[in-house]
Amino acid sequence: MSDQIFIQIASYRDPQLIPTIKDCIANAAHPENLIFCIAWQHDEKDGWDNLDEFRTDVRFKIIDIPYQEAKGACWARSLIQRLYNNEKYTLQLDSHHRFVPNWDVECIQMIEQLQNKGHAKPLLTTYLTSFNPEKDPEERVQIPWKMNFDRFIPEGAVFFLPAGIDNYQTLTEPIPARFYSAHFCFTLGEFCREVPHDPDYYFHGEEISIAVRAYTHGYDLFHPHKLIAWHEYTRKGRTKQWDDDKTWGDKNKSSHLKNRKLFEMDGEIKDIDFGRYDFGTVRSLEDYQKYAGLHFKKRAVQQYTLDNKIAPNPVLSSEEYEASWKMIFKHCVDISYDDMKEEDYDFWVLSFEDKDGKELFRKDVTQEEINWFMKKHESYIKIWREFHTETKPYKWIFWPHSKSKGFINRIERVL
Repeated sequence: MSDQIFIQIASYRDPQLIPTIKDCIANAAHPENLIFCIAWQHDEKDGWDNLDEFRTDVRFKIIDIPYQEAKGACWARSLIQRLYNNEKYTLQLDSHHRFVPNWDVECIQMIEQLQNKGHAKPLLTTYLTSFNPEKDPEERVQIPWKMNFDRFIPEGAVFFLPAGIDNYQTLTEPIPARFYSAHFCFTLGEFCREVPHDPDYYFHGEEISIAVRAYTHGYDLFHPHKLIAWHEYTRKGRTKQWDDDKTWGDKNKSSHLKNRKLFEMDGEIKDIDFGRYDFGTVRSLEDYQKYAGLHFKKRAVQQYTLDNKIAPNPVLSSEEYEASWKMIFKHCVDISYDDMKEEDYDFWVLSFEDKDGKELFRKDVTQEEINWFMKKHESYIKIWREFHTETKPYKWIFWPHSKSKGFINRIERVL
């Protein structure tokens, strides 16, 4: 079998799509082996992502989708994977990337290196280092990144943060990974059939569900120890699918619920037949939890994982294992500046309560913090809070206090 690579690109009204395709081809050692499948979600009025020049190229499969018919990233990725045709490898990307020279050979060599060490199904994935199309290549970050645990969000999904790989200059092989990035995954082509994207997922929940499903299907996750490509993170000022879709909120809620049912979180029962979108049978969910140091039902994490140490987590006795979990709640409270009209605030109450109205945590915003926020460094006031709790908070309460008017404009949000 030739070393063909099935390249999956879900693009939504993206001016970087064509530059991404061209850079991918130009920097491949064997461009003849690249098979592109593009979910082209577009508006004819945009003009910037016209794919006519690729329509007669036998390497391209283009799924033509008017943007009004788009249903989210996972739905688009699912459409792409149905056109997989036994290519030896697959590469999943977003539509805003740049590549190192010979990126294809580099990826294949890493896969073969890992297979020679006994990993039958290695998978390369990471949050790629960033680039800025407006100042390229000057602002390309030159350090390979890994993915660290950030938090469980209130809806149940797990969020990650990128970080530089320590001592990457001395490494000779990829490092073990806990997590999966939807914007960069290079692995065996059969992954498209074994761990396909669930079209009912909308956005959040996609990456942690794929990570665990991949692991339970026998895939070993790794972060590349060297640069392979760059990713644009901001997409500043560009239209996202949820900007155009008035029903995106309902899709998002349904997706979060399905993800919680998959992991049986928050008392949810797995009363859905997940079929081909379920966990695998090579390893169990518990195997993944021990490997990664996460506990989904408890929304808990081990200190080893919080310290961002390389997987797998240490093997513990039953007693040590049960005592190892830290239940940390981390959340960003967003407040609109339209709700903040006064000029003499001295403190803002910020507390979290359970369903019975019991206060679980309170840490008020100080005068010094208020002064900083009111300078409008961002479009919203973003207040982060993190605390240990064995009970999931039900809501947060924000209640600003004015020196002249006392408590005003109490705001509550159910999580």
